[in-house]
Amino acid sequence: MDSEKLKQFIIPIALIILLLAGVCYVAPKIIENYQSYTAAQAEIETKKTTVQEKQAKLDEYKRKAEEEQRKEEESAKSEKPFYKPVMSGLDTEAVIAGEFAEVLQLVRANQIKVRSIKYDYDPADDAFVQGAGDKYNVARLNMEMIANYSNYDNFLKELYRHQHFMDIQSAEIVPYKKNKRVLLINFKVKLYAKK
Repeated sequence: MDSEKLKQFIIPIALIILLLAGVCYVAPKIIENYQSYTAAQAEIETKKTTVQEKQAKLDEYKRKAEEEQRKEEESAKSEKPFYKPVMSGLDTEAVIAGEFAEVLQLVRANQIKVRSIKYDYDPADDAFVQGAGDKYNVARLNMEMIANYSNYDNFLKELYRHQHFMDIQSAEIVPYKKNKRVLLINFKVKLYAKK
């Protein structure tokens, strides 16, 4: 072959070699970019799914929180109020006296005999006394009573329906040995009043 004829093909051959070298250099970069693009797309889809799941959980938590708040509001409406004396500035004994009179009225109305009553005003172990400070007066009553079943049953029902908040702590009931229809009752209740 002639070198003259070869000179004609040198430029196209050089262009082909440069084109092949460029393709060999660029092709891996294109493949790498495509792979990173598909990986990013897959990651985006995974994160979208995760976001949707977390959004669903968040919506569920919000719904539960709203439901609990609604229940709390309903229970707050249905909770019994604390006893509030007519006069202010009274000591604990005077404040609780009105509430205690209402309990004694229930005792008398149900023909229950009271053997003894022990008082403990503003006990240090009470949560209202500890947490609320000077907002509430508390009296813990330990009452020993004698009653029959039906009178005591009526007393408990009326005490439960009482208009003010009180905490029945315990009721120990023992039948009288000589007459099983008579009950010996050790009844502990806390009375609360706002100052």
